[in-house]
Amino acid sequence: MFNIGDRVVYPMHGAGVIESIEEREILGQKQKYYIMKMPVGDIQVMVPTNNAQEVGMREVIQCKDADRVLNVLSGERTEMNANWNKRYRENMDKIKSGNIFEVAEVVKNLAYKNNEKGLSAGEKKLYNSAKQILISELVLANQASKDEIESLVEEKLSLHEAN
Repeated sequence: MFNIGDRVVYPMHGAGVIESIEEREILGQKQKYYIMKMPVGDIQVMVPTNNAQEVGMREVIQCKDADRVLNVLSGERTEMNANWNKRYRENMDKIKSGNIFEVAEVVKNLAYKNNEKGLSAGEKKLYNSAKQILISELVLANQASKDEIESLVEEKLSLHEAN
């Protein structure tokens, strides 16, 4: 169980801070919810406490791991499926996993693809979503501003433009 003030990641939404734990009645059913404040997008997310583990909610990575994540962004591209549908599903599964290293891999590979020949509308949306999820966790891991982390991520990804 998480506590108020914990920095956590909710897969597909990103990282945030638990502001409160409240009991709410939704559709006639009372249950407890983590109320999370997300630093990127300035939104609030409610996650039922009884299935937080089931949906993959976890603590934010440590600062030392953030450097490893940034190194993934500037690394070589990894193999992606040539079939658009399969590639999209595989990338979506990586994002849903909540594993920050897999999210970074999706961002890196789609950045390569975007620089090569552009992305379809669906992949562009997926790329932007994955990038925001990545940035939200790095903001909390490094205790830095959104602008600082966005610049750092863009700097790492710009290395692919030279290749």
